[in-house]
Amino acid sequence: VQLQASGGGLVQAGGSLRLSCAVTRTRFAFNTMAWYRQAPGKSRDMVATIYSGGSTNYADSVKGRFTISRDDAKNMVYLQMTSLKPEDTAVYYCNTVESRVAYWGQGTLVTVSS
Repeated sequence: VQLQASGGGLVQAGGSLRLSCAVTRTRFAFNTMAWYRQAPGKSRDMVATIYSGGSTNYADSVKGRFTISRDDAKNMVYLQMTSLKPEDTAVYYCNTVESRVAYWGQGTLVTVSS
């Protein structure tokens, strides 16, 4: 399983970004997908999760601002981020777990300036 994240960059507070994650996996539609983030000196924390049926779960800090979605036909997962805050600055990673093994993308840096 390989995950390739993209879409990070520098944005002003209040702005928006859309992250994408391409997944090489033929059974993608059955996988739970997630986005995590890690700020400097902090732990890697879950941001959003989307299950195979399409239901979602969000960290309290991003509820109402971020939206996770998936395109099973394209093996893609997305994170639409709006109303960005400086505290959203972090490296964002896409993630899936398969056969009890966690797979991570390489991370994409999001920097939000005040």
